[in-house]
Amino acid sequence: MYEKHFSFKCKPFELIPNPDFLFPSTTHKKAITYIDYGIKEKIGFILLTGEIGAGKTTIIRNLIKNLNGSVKLSRVNNTKVSSEQLISIINEDFGLEVEGKSKTQLLSELNKFLIDQYSKHFQPILLIDEAQNLSPDLLEEIRMLSNLETDRAKLLQIILVGQPELKKTLMLPEMVQLRQRININYHIAPLSIDETLQYIKHRLSLAGNPDAIEFKGDMLHRIYSFSGGIPRLINILCDFGLLAAYVDGKDVVNLDTVHEVIQDLESRDNWSDPRESTIRASSKGPDNPELLESVGNVALRLIHLEETFKVGLSQIQTLSDRINGLEESVRKLKGADESDKINAQLERLEEKLACQILVKIAEDNKIPELLERISRLEQLLAGAQDEVKNHELDEDKRNGIQ
Repeated sequence: MYEKHFSFKCKPFELIPNPDFLFPSTTHKKAITYIDYGIKEKIGFILLTGEIGAGKTTIIRNLIKNLNGSVKLSRVNNTKVSSEQLISIINEDFGLEVEGKSKTQLLSELNKFLIDQYSKHFQPILLIDEAQNLSPDLLEEIRMLSNLETDRAKLLQIILVGQPELKKTLMLPEMVQLRQRININYHIAPLSIDETLQYIKHRLSLAGNPDAIEFKGDMLHRIYSFSGGIPRLINILCDFGLLAAYVDGKDVVNLDTVHEVIQDLESRDNWSDPRESTIRASSKGPDNPELLESVGNVALRLIHLEETFKVGLSQIQTLSDRINGLEESVRKLKGADESDKINAQLERLEEKLACQILVKIAEDNKIPELLERISRLEQLLAGAQDEVKNHELDEDKRNGIQ
């Protein structure tokens, strides 16, 4: 819409990852170098992580664009799948038939395909994007794929790309075998404040007008404070800034325009991930990657705590209902039978129930274990009810004989 107004050849801040606009920041150059090295040396596992919008997909598309003809790539983007679906996606992207085949058949054909590619001097690579969505079980399935090998070489190279949550999953005790196989592990950091300026100028220059955004006064610090050095957030802000300047008939985007756009974006509750908002709000200084990650982790832990609390409330309500039911049953049994023996047994059962509930709650509040104990008490109560019925039958028989 505004390309002609600013004499652009194309939009400089498209949200779609475009390797032609890749900015060679320090962190992005390192990521590209490590991945290139890993592929050339045929290293088994490569791990690439970064925050949402940090530029992971742009780097991956740049990688794919520059792969040589000997590489056979299978790229997985949908990671919320079952084990069998994952193998099916991998095989299908390698060009294998998957219709109507079991998981065992899929794995067997994948193994044959990899051996065939090795014999022809091709290099199969499995690239899994959005890998933070993979469960530990699926990650273990992927590790098992790396066991496909000859006496001399691995048959499949695996690249995992995802958000920082992926690293947390990999730190679980059951992930130790996979963790030990990761030879290259790199995290894409946010841009510094100087790189943020270079990044914006780089994209404006490629689009045809490096002066469309005016960097005077506090302009750069305002942009960096909002974005935290995350490329996608920089793109969003600059794109809206250009649009606002176009609507107002301005030749350049100035500080007033950026200030208005930031106010508008921050007033929208649903325009971004809540964690991003937390990170941006905490980023007051120019270089703050550790603080950014720490605050993001706190936000995630609070969300998890809220979910756990909701589950706990549901369990407590269930427990309360079952206790009420037990108490009502005990009252009925005591009223229905006048046998001193059974009354004494029911009183002991009631006291045992109350004591165990109070002790367990006071000790460690293990609700699931308490629910199991209540189940056993319910079984005892059912036995007592049967005993009452048998006692009543005996009484009826004696009365009948008399």
